[in-house]
Amino acid sequence: MATTVPSPENAPHIPVLLRPLIKAVSPVSGVWLDGTFGAGGYSRALLEAGADKVIGVDRDPLALEMAAPWAGQYGDRLELVQGVFSRLDEYGSDLDGVVLDLGVSSMQLDLAERGFSFMKEGPLDMRMSQEGRSAADIVNEASESDLADILFHYGEERASRRIARAILRERDLEPITTTLRLAKIIESCLPRSKPGQSHPATRSFQALRIAVNDEYGELIGGLEAAERALRPGGQLAVVTFHSIEDRMVKRFLQQRSGGAGRSNRYAPEQETVAAQFIMKSRKAIGPDDQELSENPRSRSAKLRVGIRTDAPAGSCDRKGLGMPMLKGT
Repeated sequence: MATTVPSPENAPHIPVLLRPLIKAVSPVSGVWLDGTFGAGGYSRALLEAGADKVIGVDRDPLALEMAAPWAGQYGDRLELVQGVFSRLDEYGSDLDGVVLDLGVSSMQLDLAERGFSFMKEGPLDMRMSQEGRSAADIVNEASESDLADILFHYGEERASRRIARAILRERDLEPITTTLRLAKIIESCLPRSKPGQSHPATRSFQALRIAVNDEYGELIGGLEAAERALRPGGQLAVVTFHSIEDRMVKRFLQQRSGGAGRSNRYAPEQETVAAQFIMKSRKAIGPDDQELSENPRSRSAKLRVGIRTDAPAGSCDRKGLGMPMLKGT
């Protein structure tokens, strides 16, 4: 079957690296699980490319509500599940493929009331599931050292301590409850950005979003769950958007394919175990020139693909995946 992707008229959002992903996992057949359903772009593409069925999973109830007007056209070939992808093996088993797109959905960024964007006034929320602790809770309750650690380790923000001090100073005057107020506080701590540079609040907002939604813990849990859920020969495709996520995915696939090696030459050799994955390519796949021109957001995106072997699922060395660890975790 020829590989096709949804047209813009039928899909409200075309995901990053869609064409390279479909090409990398072709021929597509059987049952796939899209663990980050979002606006449904990957799920539609998989169905159009030949998947018999796609299980679309998203922790955001709004994503599933927005899919209601068009999901029915696929009948029982598309099953929607509200849940987290760290539990994806509870939603499907013996799968032919799993896709994870770790970027924030544009529909979340576009809704000011969700609190993800530093460009629009809204409540400081950032909860993908719309449940639990919000960004405002962290900003107004965390200690200065904990805030600085979140900004540094999750956002790689070098001015993390300066920003944390400013946040505590401002919240003593009045609780910080809106996105623009927090963005202005962060801006006051950093040099004005030059043309072409990202907004000064980019790293801090990213860090808070990751902390609110436990994104790194979810990622490791999702990779492990995919290993349990995939059949031999099934494919795991993961799209990342920043270096920490990509490093975690890369190390997971290396570790599970027997290619992680020793951290230093003096460390004892570890017992050789059967590989759970074969890496389809040692190098990550990035956007082509066409995609870069169409969508500048794709410039940092990377795709990695692993093929499941018939070795039993096991437990990975989480510390060896490069996940930032905060104090007390």
